[in-house]
Amino acid sequence: MQQVIFEDLGLISYQTAWDYQAEQQRAIIDRKLANRQRKKDGQPIEASGHRLIFCEHPPVYTLGKSGSMDHLLLNESELQEQGFEFFKINRGGDITYHGPGQIVGYPLFDLDEFFTDIHRYVRYLEEAVIRTIAEYGLSGQRVKGYTGVWLDATDRLPERKICAIGVHLSRWVTLHGFAFNVNTDLSHFDNIVPCGIADQDKAVTSLARELGESLPIEEVKSKLKLHFAQLFGYQYA
Repeated sequence: MQQVIFEDLGLISYQTAWDYQAEQQRAIIDRKLANRQRKKDGQPIEASGHRLIFCEHPPVYTLGKSGSMDHLLLNESELQEQGFEFFKINRGGDITYHGPGQIVGYPLFDLDEFFTDIHRYVRYLEEAVIRTIAEYGLSGQRVKGYTGVWLDATDRLPERKICAIGVHLSRWVTLHGFAFNVNTDLSHFDNIVPCGIADQDKAVTSLARELGESLPIEEVKSKLKLHFAQLFGYQYA
């Protein structure tokens, strides 16, 4: 069974977390290539060093490589005045928001050690969140043509996105991940076209908004962490 190192970095700047992710991804790739040579030489191999990182970020907008700058509704001076950072990054997807009260997850997995199927990987990220919110009585869904986790429309509300997903792979080692709205300030999504989705029948939500009260975020993290291990079939080192 694979071993995964879990780290909760707490509240950390986006740039610092991005640099750390890139460093750890590079280390996993280097170890993977070295292990191939060790196998050829008949030497013992090292553990892959998979990691699951949870954190929160100060308010920041990130734009994926396929996104449009038109989906950021603030100019540079407005970003600074309102205390937002902005980054163009190499994940898939469009623009999204990260901020306090949100669980941002960065799995750094060598999928060669699990399964080499990017679509299955994204489905597993979604499923971990779906199983977590089910523990709070919510039925998470997938919406055809979109990634992430959604809640079905009701008589009063449109389809609502509770978790955004954007990933990038190098040599089958994952980078970036998901942003799960728990106690997130949803007004900050008003400054963007979230994930590039301008449809009037789509909105953004959080666990707190759906349940009508703030949640202990450490409790939610604990449930989510467990569902990840069960889905991917690993143990925490």
